[in-house]
Amino acid sequence: MTRKQRRLTLIGTAVGVLGLALGLVLYAMRDSIVFFHAPADVAAKGMPSGTRFRLGGLVKEGSIKREGQTITFEVMDARSTLPVRYVGILPDLFREGQGVVAEGMLDSSGVFKADTVLARHDETYMPREVADALKQQGHWQGAAISQQQSKR
Repeated sequence: MTRKQRRLTLIGTAVGVLGLALGLVLYAMRDSIVFFHAPADVAAKGMPSGTRFRLGGLVKEGSIKREGQTITFEVMDARSTLPVRYVGILPDLFREGQGVVAEGMLDSSGVFKADTVLARHDETYMPREVADALKQQGHWQGAAISQQQSKR
């Protein structure tokens, strides 16, 4: 075997091993990768029940209902709303009209069962995915918030 053939064999083996390692890593992570969707995306794509994803948008005014530890509310964007059920304690800053990201899955009745709820932590923070979705739909109020803060 010539020197050039050995080098090509070594490079080919290294590429094969790296490809196999990458494939194994992606296979192991397939259940832990969670994608973000807005309520309109969920309705448009017809997300199957049992698919884990993050739902983001604004908490609809007048939609929060508490029954013991179970809280139900609706997450909305410009085109659609989706009911959410969460069992547990919500973040202190969770309230109507504010940005929220919930992680969980749809049940067979079309209700999003959240196991994690994240609320924004101050007046200017909103998860990037939620802000981008609101900008695309024309509901972004980031400039108005910035102007209010500069007047203070």
